[in-house]
Amino acid sequence: MSKILLHPLYFGPVSHYVQMLHAEKIIFENEDNYQKQTYRNRMYIYDANGKLLLNIPIKHASALGISTNGHQKYKDVLIENEFEWQKQHWRALKASYQTSPFFEFYEDELHPLYHKKYKYLMEFNYSCMQFVTDCLQIDIPFSKTSEYILKPKDIEDYRHLVDAKSKEQFSNRRYAQVFEPKHGFIPNLSILDLLFNEGPNSLEYLKSQFLP
Repeated sequence: MSKILLHPLYFGPVSHYVQMLHAEKIIFENEDNYQKQTYRNRMYIYDANGKLLLNIPIKHASALGISTNGHQKYKDVLIENEFEWQKQHWRALKASYQTSPFFEFYEDELHPLYHKKYKYLMEFNYSCMQFVTDCLQIDIPFSKTSEYILKPKDIEDYRHLVDAKSKEQFSNRRYAQVFEPKHGFIPNLSILDLLFNEGPNSLEYLKSQFLP
């Protein structure tokens, strides 16, 4: 696989990082319009009751008195920090993964992302990706679009991986999960689920997986 086109996501699912690891060059779509119900502002983790959604609240342009004709650029989307979403997400992650093999291993590096205020959603998501690549101990060079690519040429388009409601769910190979004895293996959760359960083995695991 040579060049691929992706969206920057909020601790994107395993499928997102599988594609990143197999690409020679990554281009991130920075000029698209924001859409709801995507991994731009949500991720799924595994808690004691099964699959849990963590959602970042955003400030809608209409509420800010900004006329956008129903469209707002993803890069312009502001996080709604009036809600204590960072505290809620941090508590959820600790409750879900504090007994996992590697949560404490990464905890100190993850902590700042949930205790520093971010203004823009996209900025935060790039920081999340940097955390993941640091954990995987890899350097993934990438570029960003300067205009929206409607019909990519000589680029494999994987922007559809942003869709959190897609019926085409990626079933990655099983690895041990904390609550698997209660609810079974849940595939394609946030990359954090893999990191906290597999730790340094996560990189080889991702390399061994392939999307259909």
